[in-house]
Amino acid sequence: MKDEKGRMTRGEAYMEDDAFPLVLDEPDPPTGSPARNSQRLARTLLAVFVVGIALYTQWNFVPALLWGGVFAIAAWPLYDRAERRFGRSDWLPLIFTLIIALIFLIPLAIVGVKAAEEMRGLIIWIDQVRHTGIPMPEALNRLPFRHGWLTAWWQENLVQPDRLSELVHSFDSARGMAMTRQVGSQMVRRTTLFLFSLLTLFFLLRDGHEITRRSLIASHRTFGARGETLGRQIISSVHGTVAGLIFVGLGEGVIMGVAYAIFHAPQPLLFAMVTAVAAMVPFLALPTIIFAAILVMLQGSMISAIALVAIGSVVIFVADHFVRPFLIGGSTRMPFLWVLLGIIGGAETWGLLGLFLGPAIMAALHMLWRIWSSEQPISD
Repeated sequence: MKDEKGRMTRGEAYMEDDAFPLVLDEPDPPTGSPARNSQRLARTLLAVFVVGIALYTQWNFVPALLWGGVFAIAAWPLYDRAERRFGRSDWLPLIFTLIIALIFLIPLAIVGVKAAEEMRGLIIWIDQVRHTGIPMPEALNRLPFRHGWLTAWWQENLVQPDRLSELVHSFDSARGMAMTRQVGSQMVRRTTLFLFSLLTLFFLLRDGHEITRRSLIASHRTFGARGETLGRQIISSVHGTVAGLIFVGLGEGVIMGVAYAIFHAPQPLLFAMVTAVAAMVPFLALPTIIFAAILVMLQGSMISAIALVAIGSVVIFVADHFVRPFLIGGSTRMPFLWVLLGIIGGAETWGLLGLFLGPAIMAALHMLWRIWSSEQPISD
């Protein structure tokens, strides 16, 4: 029963489905009383406990949920425009989810096919060199530094078939089987997390407006007006990070792919894809470029190898010092050092997911620093 003001009176009351009766023997304590403060503290502890036990239960799937959130934030501007044009339906988030899945699956399929081809050729080559040895390439004699120790090691260990067979047999089959099982289990786990990420992405896109509305209500209720500003800063950081890491990495991969083809590097398409993925982390693409240049040098073209390293160094320098800081720091107004710390620290702590979480965390920290160090008084 309720009184004339709509408040629940003493006595027996029921939930909406009338399944669980709630017996209210006493009214709520007055505001500011010790009993009311105790109730507020108990509710807070209960909420923390529920959130903590939920995170503990789903901890193995937290990366998948975070990846789904990153995908949803990155795709939301385009999805929102498409929804305003074509209307809201379950087909639209499904189409976007499939497109994002194909963006990842198509390059992985190409790399897998190329890797299988290379592995087949590698097995045939290993079987041949076990009987014939590996002749020392002429390019070693044209190296610009002292190479006597390298030549002696090559002749002692790789030219002689018997010695080479000992090196090959040192990798026993038991170790290889254990490594195969470990790689297989990791592939199954990664595939499962990827599927959960796509499922999370679908529901976040489909219910995005309702989730945004409720998040704003919870943010205002918990943190006040500052909470919405902080949330927008984090979202802006994710958008800038996607542009600064993925798009810049793809651009570096395309440019270096053309360079690999011009200077006759082996498997230029495969090296271009590896370079694009490695370039998503600042300065990490250079080892891939150097490795490709070494292969070009072993083919007998020292000038092409030097030119490849020079072009790659210029591309990496421009991308990491000008383009990437502008895209990431420009969207969040963060200095380059903060951006770099966010990317590298996030990658070291969270792995690949940290490339996006790190800058978002540093963007939130940078905004808090600007708020607390501002000369204007802090207000809600």
